[in-house]
Amino acid sequence: VAEAEHAPDTPSSARLHLSAAMGGVLGKSPDLPVIPTVPEDVEPIYKAFSQCELSGEVEKDLAGHTTQGAHGVNYHHPSTGKEGSTFYMPCKSLLGEGALVGAMNQVKALGQTKALIVTDAVLVKVGAVKALTDVLDGAGLAYHVYDGCAPNPTVEQVDAGVALLQDNSCDFVISFGGGSPHDCAKAISMLSTNGGCIRDYEGVDKSTKPMLPMVAVNTTAGTAAEMTRFCIITDDQRHVKMALVDWRLTPTLAVNDPLLMVGMPKGLTAATGMDALTHAIEAYVSTASNPITDANALHAIKLITTFLPQAVEDGKNMKARDMMAYAEFLAGMAFNSASLGYVHAMAHQLGGFYHAAHGVCNAVLLPVVQTYNAKYVPELFIDIAHAMGFTEVGQNKGKAVTAVLTAIKGLNKKLNIPPNIKELGAKPEDFEALADNAMKDACGLTNPHQPTKAEVIELFRQAYEQQ
Repeated sequence: VAEAEHAPDTPSSARLHLSAAMGGVLGKSPDLPVIPTVPEDVEPIYKAFSQCELSGEVEKDLAGHTTQGAHGVNYHHPSTGKEGSTFYMPCKSLLGEGALVGAMNQVKALGQTKALIVTDAVLVKVGAVKALTDVLDGAGLAYHVYDGCAPNPTVEQVDAGVALLQDNSCDFVISFGGGSPHDCAKAISMLSTNGGCIRDYEGVDKSTKPMLPMVAVNTTAGTAAEMTRFCIITDDQRHVKMALVDWRLTPTLAVNDPLLMVGMPKGLTAATGMDALTHAIEAYVSTASNPITDANALHAIKLITTFLPQAVEDGKNMKARDMMAYAEFLAGMAFNSASLGYVHAMAHQLGGFYHAAHGVCNAVLLPVVQTYNAKYVPELFIDIAHAMGFTEVGQNKGKAVTAVLTAIKGLNKKLNIPPNIKELGAKPEDFEALADNAMKDACGLTNPHQPTKAEVIELFRQAYEQQ
C-alpha cells in the first residue's frame, strides 16, 4: 500500500486513500475524513481484538477452505493493505415496474426547483423522453432538455451542457437513457460545482466538491452508469476515452424501470447485456474483489446468461427485461467497488479511436482477455462456470475455464455480436498506441495479472484475428 499522507497538524493520523489496487492515483480532496491508517495507529485495534487462539480458530472456520481460493467463501487475492474495503452505492435506488412514477416523490424530496434533463436526440425524437417529462409535469417540477449527448460523450458536449445548465438556472440534473447520457450528466454535474475542464478530473477521486444532485433514469440494461462512481468521457484531441473514477460521481438517486427498456432494439439489448456480463466477470476476478462484490457478480452472471437471450429474442418479455434490469444493477454493484480489468481498459481505447459501441467492444474482447487471465487465476473460473449453469465441471478448473470461454463465444455468436475488432474498424498499425493508452487506463489496475505492453498488443492482435 502506498505510504499514508499525514495531515500537517495531525502527525499520528493519515488521510483515507485508495489502496495500491487502484494504482495509488489520488485526488487532493480536502474533506476526506482523517482516520487512523498508519500501522502505529491501527495496531492497538488489532491487539484488542486478535490473539493467536482467536485468529487461528477463525481461519479454521471456513469449511476446510484455504484463505485464498476459487470460491465465494474465500478471498481471491492476498489483501492489498490494512485499510479495509469500501462499498459504493447511490443514496437511494428504485427498481421494478413503475419505478419511474414511484421516483417522483423522491425527486421532490430533494428540494430542488429546476432540472437539466441530459439525454440524446434519438430518445427525444422517438418520444421516449416524454415518459419522463410527463411525470415531471404531473409533479410540478420545472426542467430544460439538453439532447446534445451523443454515444461516447465528448469534452465539448460536457462543456455545452454546463453552459446550458447555468444559462437556464438549473439546480439539479436528471439523466435519461443509457451509459452515455448518465456519464455526460455526471460530468456536467461535477464540472458545474468544481469548475475547470473535465480533463482535470481524469483518474481517481480528483474532485474537491460534491456535484449537483443527480437523478439517473436508466433505459438500458448494461452500463450500470446510473449507480456507479465511474464516468467515461471521450477526448477527441487525444483519441482517448478518459476514465473518471470518483466517489462524488455516484448519482443521488438511481431509477431502473423495465417498462422504459421494452423499446430497446435487439442489437442494443445484446450489446448492453454483454457489457453487464463483462462487468460481472471482471469484478469477480478483480484483485479488489471481496465477498460482497463476489455475491453480486455471481448472481448477475446467473441472471444474464439465463435472461439476456430471452430479452433479445422478445423485447416485450417483461420478466426477462426486469431480470436484466436487476442483473445489470447487481453487476454494477460488483464493479463499482471491485473495479474492472483489461477488457474495459482496452475497450475504452477502441471507443476513443474508432467510436465503436462500448458494449460490442467489451463482448468481442471478453473471451480474449479472459483466456489470458485464466492462465493466472484458473481456479476463479469454477464459480463462474457454476453460475453459468455448468455444475458438471465440479471442482476441475481446466474444465471450468473451457466451459466459461466456450459459453462466452457461443453467447456472442447467438446475439450476433461481430466476431472481431477488425469489423469494428480497428487497424493493426494503431495497436501500439492503443496498448499505450490501455496501460494508462484506471480500469486495468485491478486485472488479476498485469500484462506487458507486448502482451497488450498481442491481445489486440488476437481480438483482430479471431473468428
